[in-house]
Amino acid sequence: METFTADDQRDADAPRPPRVVLLASPGAGHLIPLAELARRLADHHGVAPTLVTFADLDNPDARSAVLSSLPASVATATLPAVPPDDLPADAGLERTLFEVVHRSLPSLRALLRSAAPLTALVPDFFCAAALPVAAELGVPGYVFVPTSLAALSVMRRTVELHDGAAAGEQRALPDPLELPGGVSLRNAEVPRGFRESTAPVYGQLLATGRLYRRAAGFLANTFYELEPAAVEEFKKAAERGTFPPAYPVGPFVRASSDEADESACLQWLDLQPAGSVVFVSFGSAGVLSVEQTRELAAGLEMSGYRFLWVVRMPSFNGESFDFGKGAEEDDHRVHDDPLAWLPDGFLERTSGRGLAVAAWAPQVRVLSHPATAAFVSHCGWNSTLESVAAGVPMIAWPLHAEQSLNAVVLEESVGVAVRPRSWEEDDVVGGAVVTREEIAAAVKEVMEGEKGRGMRRRARELQQAGSQVWSPEGSSRRALEEVAGKWKATATAHK
Repeated sequence: METFTADDQRDADAPRPPRVVLLASPGAGHLIPLAELARRLADHHGVAPTLVTFADLDNPDARSAVLSSLPASVATATLPAVPPDDLPADAGLERTLFEVVHRSLPSLRALLRSAAPLTALVPDFFCAAALPVAAELGVPGYVFVPTSLAALSVMRRTVELHDGAAAGEQRALPDPLELPGGVSLRNAEVPRGFRESTAPVYGQLLATGRLYRRAAGFLANTFYELEPAAVEEFKKAAERGTFPPAYPVGPFVRASSDEADESACLQWLDLQPAGSVVFVSFGSAGVLSVEQTRELAAGLEMSGYRFLWVVRMPSFNGESFDFGKGAEEDDHRVHDDPLAWLPDGFLERTSGRGLAVAAWAPQVRVLSHPATAAFVSHCGWNSTLESVAAGVPMIAWPLHAEQSLNAVVLEESVGVAVRPRSWEEDDVVGGAVVTREEIAAAVKEVMEGEKGRGMRRRARELQQAGSQVWSPEGSSRRALEEVAGKWKATATAHK
């Protein structure tokens, strides 16, 4: 386990910068935005951050890449591995992450004690079990929320629903669940762990939400102009004392300079007309079935539009999320080429107007390219914010976690996405195949329909708003400075 690097030569009379530890749960999708928060705290708010990570369950190379990109002003530490090998095979992502965090608490406690004087602890939303450790050390704990405030609203509603409940009682969320901004969620659209009140994971989430109430506040990877109704509702909850305050301090989006610029797909995009290409990517962990992969190919071909598609190996076990287990569990994936699973003749028939690339593309650069007009996305929050930052509307294709919720919010409240029509039916959300006709119709709607014109206009408005949030009077700059100000006052008082 690494130790802190302290500035022991600091002038004794100089103000002591608040020392804050940020704790990222396993997975690059959680680490990337928290790393950006650490960078901003160090560079713009006079905070001495240390970013603590776990020995990853999935991709240590991705973790190393993020950490190596940080400036020297951000210290890093890694907790010892605690492999959850004894968990059942069907434990699921949430239970696995909760268990890893719980087993790592002794190492975290020792690390934090070595960091004295510590000003605050900021675990991300899967690491709420660390909040009691902050209390033991007498420092405030703030929860980092790497996803939307709408997703946090589901947790808050779950906790408040159980106020006055008997010990062990688990009450079901209403169906539909009404969220800020006029969003109405069917049960099939809330994150999976919240759908069945009798399931063990529901009890775990409820316990986590009750821990959230011990936090001094939430630092959310969103900005006021993107979710104004949710921000206002959290303000009211904080005023009532029913839930801690939420500070919208995002968006934390990777810079294009963090991605390789030597890419065949970028060269291909340079040859396409402005605003002509549909970009298709389901993130680093989203996977489609063999049948759905082929239906998507047929839909793109049927649409007649130019496309750039990041094709990943299909799922052979019915899962839509690959948390780094595929290569070990399925021999199909070891030496195979994902492009080989496309329909016969597809690449030849679409040559010239379409490009399919295997596994990866520099997404931030692709989204910000003038040729890119729309984004077929799984609606992971990092991808969502990257799309908003680029002013690109979305065709929402959620696969797992809170993505169905995000898709509804982006379509019904934010106004920058459209879902295939059949997503109105529960069976599609539950995993049925989206047909080629639905795919082609959604692409056509975004590219040339009346709703698409409104989405493009709204996407440009949010792009402009998002570009201003870090200005001296920007909403996120002020929100983060409010929190950093509290930390500075504490550090000064304890000097």
